[in-house]
Amino acid sequence: MTLTDRAPAPVLDPEHILQIGMGFWASKTVLSAVELELFTVLGDGEQTAEELSAVLDLHPRSRYDFLDALVALGFLMRDDDGPAARYANTPETAMFLDKRSPAYLGGILEMANARLYGFWGTLTEALHTGEPQNEIKSGAPGLFEGIYAEPERLEVFLDGMQGLQLGAFSALCESVDLSGHTRFCDIGGANGTLAAMVARTNPHMTGVSFDLPPVAPVAEANLARQGVADRVSVAIGDFFADPFPPADVYLMGNILHDWDESQKQALIDKAFAGLPSGGALVVIENIIDDERRLNAFGLLMSLNMLIELPGGFDYTGAQFDGWARSAGFARTEVRHLAGPTSAAIAYKG
Repeated sequence: MTLTDRAPAPVLDPEHILQIGMGFWASKTVLSAVELELFTVLGDGEQTAEELSAVLDLHPRSRYDFLDALVALGFLMRDDDGPAARYANTPETAMFLDKRSPAYLGGILEMANARLYGFWGTLTEALHTGEPQNEIKSGAPGLFEGIYAEPERLEVFLDGMQGLQLGAFSALCESVDLSGHTRFCDIGGANGTLAAMVARTNPHMTGVSFDLPPVAPVAEANLARQGVADRVSVAIGDFFADPFPPADVYLMGNILHDWDESQKQALIDKAFAGLPSGGALVVIENIIDDERRLNAFGLLMSLNMLIELPGGFDYTGAQFDGWARSAGFARTEVRHLAGPTSAAIAYKG
């Protein structure tokens, strides 16, 4: 083979490196759009850049770059070019980022903008120290202590968590057969959304949403709005200190990843002890694939636990299986739900 016969060397492209390395540009543009309620404003219909600028108080220097960047990123549509062009929501932003939509998930993005964006700026320090980078660094209460102490902040947090998990909750209700069970308990049930969805999907079941005292009024109001308050009650307690309410199915939505390994094991042990034979523990998390190569969101969420909490981390299905079997469960399975989220299910024989 001569030199001229050799296959050409592949052309290496830095696009992926630049896209990820400078990804905070796109992220903050979207977070600012959510903060400004741009997508809610556009819920009333198409508007020009000048009209949007009047509502959102955009400077003439920034308006076109801001709006057109959102077009390029796929968050807005535009019908033409130039000053007469009209901007509109995409189907996705209309559904998920208009505050008037029942599927609104902007609450988690509001929290990301107000809190996480700044805290992630010291990720390198967290990688060296293993210590949280949030309010704790300045001597303020930790994530949960601070949020649970302020009712308005708590409700925003709960709404944000609800929006983030709605797709997975819906997939869970569609894919997990609970027809052989009669009573469920959502451990750390927050505003009761998962409990309400499970109850509506399974009219033969009764249930309880179990969480700390500040959450109870929010959950009770939500369960009443959802029309399931006659079958789903609210129980007050600390899931580490108090017994779990009786049930033959325990649910945990984004609970285990908040805690260190010994605390995870303690919660799974309590679930096993509280379940009858044939009962099940259903955990909804961003379960990381066992080879730790594919679920980037789950791995990044685990880094977010490093930023936010003293011991929390996300985990693989194999790790969950080990903890569940140590508690006494007979077998486990992982079922994909939506996006990066799966249900890890442990069965008591």
